[in-house]
Amino acid sequence: MQFFNHHIQTILAKIPKHRLLSLDVFRGLTITAMVLVNNPGSWGHIYAPLKHASWHGWTPTDLIFPFFVFIVGVSISLSIEVQKKKGLGNFEIIKSSAIRTVKLILLGWFLALFYYNFRSADFSWVNDKLMSMRIMGVLQRIGIVYLICVFIYLYFKPRLQMILALAALLGYTLMMTFIPYSDASGNVYQGLWQHGNSLSAWFDQLVIGTNHLYYKKSVPFSFDPEGILSTIPAIATCLSGILTGVFLRHAKQQGITLTKQVTYIAIAGVVLLVAAEMLRIWIPVNKALWSPSYVFLSSGYACLVLAACMLLIDVKGYRNWTAPFVVFGANSIAFFMFSGVLARIFSMIPVAGTTLKGWMYQDVYVPAFGHLNGSLAFAIMFLCISYVVMYGMYRRNIIWKV
Repeated sequence: MQFFNHHIQTILAKIPKHRLLSLDVFRGLTITAMVLVNNPGSWGHIYAPLKHASWHGWTPTDLIFPFFVFIVGVSISLSIEVQKKKGLGNFEIIKSSAIRTVKLILLGWFLALFYYNFRSADFSWVNDKLMSMRIMGVLQRIGIVYLICVFIYLYFKPRLQMILALAALLGYTLMMTFIPYSDASGNVYQGLWQHGNSLSAWFDQLVIGTNHLYYKKSVPFSFDPEGILSTIPAIATCLSGILTGVFLRHAKQQGITLTKQVTYIAIAGVVLLVAAEMLRIWIPVNKALWSPSYVFLSSGYACLVLAACMLLIDVKGYRNWTAPFVVFGANSIAFFMFSGVLARIFSMIPVAGTTLKGWMYQDVYVPAFGHLNGSLAFAIMFLCISYVVMYGMYRRNIIWKV
């Protein structure tokens, strides 16, 4: 027990006093959940809450990505003010943000290409990976949304930021509802929010091309869950985070107590959830299309989780439990990249007629825990390996800032 207490205190002692610990923990919780759900022992054996909704609707897993986008927004509003205090102008901030966006896109493309099938003599990395590389993705969307929202934050006041967020949702809804589109056979569609049949899907296939999308065999259109048009409402998600960050900074300047801050953020979360329930009567909650009702829903829950973290950590002072999430949150992009590379290595190394991952799951975890629990145990083992690496970086003050 003494070892664990020392370990925890070592982690917490490294946190700069100016940092908002609850936000760092929220980021750590989010990236931990993302890696957990992305790395089961078997995709055929997953507990329901760890799955994405099949199409309309949502599960806890569907909240992870928008939580991260929301956190990016909060971080923008806090970090840019720090940069301004250092004397940086808008041009310098946008330039550094653009460089960061390019790096995130390149990292996303690296993960898309980092794979080789050593078990197939017919596998061609050029034909099977490079020529069909997915253009969009998680990191790509984060990078694009981040840069656009940095620009909005720098040149628009909070009230206009809110108006732009609502305008983005309204504009996306109007496009998805009223702009007609047709397939290769000349069939005309309009106002659909279906798998492979929406204006967003049609636009993805038209602009990006079938070979470079996530769903390559959808009918009538291939599409990407991180596609072009669906990035528009993702900007609104990030802006909701920015507005939350603006409130936190303003509240601190005005001397508003932490308890009141928690209450106001929680109320905002409830209001957003009520709005989501009202809106979903007309527009379904859908992660892949990042529907407006999904934006309200995910931003509402993001506010509630942030409020809960603030209550537990900043108001009640319960800090020890946060240590592993501080480690993961401090190096969230490095954690995401490491987990992506490690997962691909596990799936590439041939072992006993299958892969290293397949062998570990079937011959180690299934006999010990069964199919369902074995799949979860594999994901937890994956997190433990990642923690050892991330803690080593954290202890040596190696913070990978893209």
